[in-house]
Amino acid sequence: METIKIKYFTEKIEKLAYIDGKSDWIDLRSAEDVDLKKGEYRLIPLGVAMELPKGYEAHIVPRSSTYKNFGIIQTNHQGVVDGSYCGDNDQWYMSAYALRDTHISVNDRICQFRIVENQPKIVFQEVNALEGRNRGGFGTTGKQ
Repeated sequence: METIKIKYFTEKIEKLAYIDGKSDWIDLRSAEDVDLKKGEYRLIPLGVAMELPKGYEAHIVPRSSTYKNFGIIQTNHQGVVDGSYCGDNDQWYMSAYALRDTHISVNDRICQFRIVENQPKIVFQEVNALEGRNRGGFGTTGKQ
């Protein structure tokens, strides 16, 4: 089991909890009330900073209900917090774009995260041909 040091920037949000057996993803909440008009962009503070275990990074994505409930999408579609972003003031944010006028209340669950081991060091070896089966060069179907 890994231990993650966490700092909360507000008492207004529920403390994070890992629920074993339910999901590998942990919900993150808006740390303040946010009003967005259609077409507006905003970094929404999540009220936490963390010191991840060595060799790990965090992936932040919207919850499946985020668009339905709030009409926002995450502008980079997935946020990555690397292990060096661990200072006392390195609060996490969700970059949000509003597709309709919306209100997000403090403590609303708007995104989720999980930690993932860093990619191992790799070296690219240039070759003239690959040995795998040719599938047509486009996606899983090979069709364009």
